[in-house]
Amino acid sequence: MPTNTRESGLETLIVDWLATQNGYEQGTNEDYNKEYANDEMRLFRFLWDTQPESMKRLRVNESELERQKFLSRLSGEIAKRGIIDLLREGIKAYGAVGNLVMFYETPSDKNPAAKVLFGKNIFSVTRQLQYSKDNTRLALDFCVFINGLPVITCELKNQLTKQDVEDAVYQYKTDRDPKELLFSFKRCIVHFAVDDARIKFCTRLAGNASWFLPFDKGYNDGAGNPPNPEGIMTDYLWKEILDKYSLANIIENYAQVVVDENKKTKRKTEKQIFLRYHQLSVVRSLLADVHTNGVGQKYLIQHSAGSGKSNSIAWLAHQLVGLEVNGVTAVDSVSVILTGKMLTMCGRRFNVFRTWFRRIPNIKMP
Repeated sequence: MPTNTRESGLETLIVDWLATQNGYEQGTNEDYNKEYANDEMRLFRFLWDTQPESMKRLRVNESELERQKFLSRLSGEIAKRGIIDLLREGIKAYGAVGNLVMFYETPSDKNPAAKVLFGKNIFSVTRQLQYSKDNTRLALDFCVFINGLPVITCELKNQLTKQDVEDAVYQYKTDRDPKELLFSFKRCIVHFAVDDARIKFCTRLAGNASWFLPFDKGYNDGAGNPPNPEGIMTDYLWKEILDKYSLANIIENYAQVVVDENKKTKRKTEKQIFLRYHQLSVVRSLLADVHTNGVGQKYLIQHSAGSGKSNSIAWLAHQLVGLEVNGVTAVDSVSVILTGKMLTMCGRRFNVFRTWFRRIPNIKMP
């Protein structure tokens, strides 16, 4: 059989891998509710499977009005709080038993019950998603859902067809209207532009003002990705990043919304943050080394200007505090020492430290 070198060939390769190697389900356009931007079939299947008593009290199966009320409430909470917070904290629904859990987090090694619950999460991918209510011809290359809620969108290009990642970026900027519910701010965690050699991402689509950052591994101390003797240079996206446990870990420990306040006007602005590949690599590498070799080792981490040092420090410190080895806490305390020059460089990014450190019990922040 001849190799499909078109864009659809890359799409098939990715979706097939997620479905056959990573346990994703494949969704269809019939499953997708354009009114509320969710995979309604999997959303309700997850909720009925994991929290049947609450669902009975909500009566979503007994009344179309109650179903619409629930979906409207859920959509409104995502618009207000963002998908990241909703997945972490769940949603209050009148009549439910406590908060409705929208996502079960990754279990610790010695918690078999939590492992069972994590296994009830439904990871799915829908290709050629027809997302628009007004223009049914518009279709996204693919969208990743967790329990029926969209978390990642992706536009693909193939250099063999004379298009590359910059064409995917251009498509997001010109053809993907941020007024569409799926592309509205905080509705998804990240939007990926991908070809067979490069990856870029954006967390807030805003037409031509959309800001895309590289998500490459780097090659020869420069941009891009190294040659991959086993396949496509960018296959780490679907083989590594979109792995169920990896993606869950990113949602729980990296993705975040930071709120900045103008001291003069008191006006607050929100910024959704997603990590770059080198940040994920350095934090996971250090955590793995501490897990294997214990504390007391020395490391030198080189970050270029503007590459996210503050985030890397915060993410590492936050996860070191919770690191366990054989059920025992590996790190008693973490000290972050910032020089005067570094504090000046950090500026508003100090809010990154506040955001993560406040999640640690018994911590004091100025």
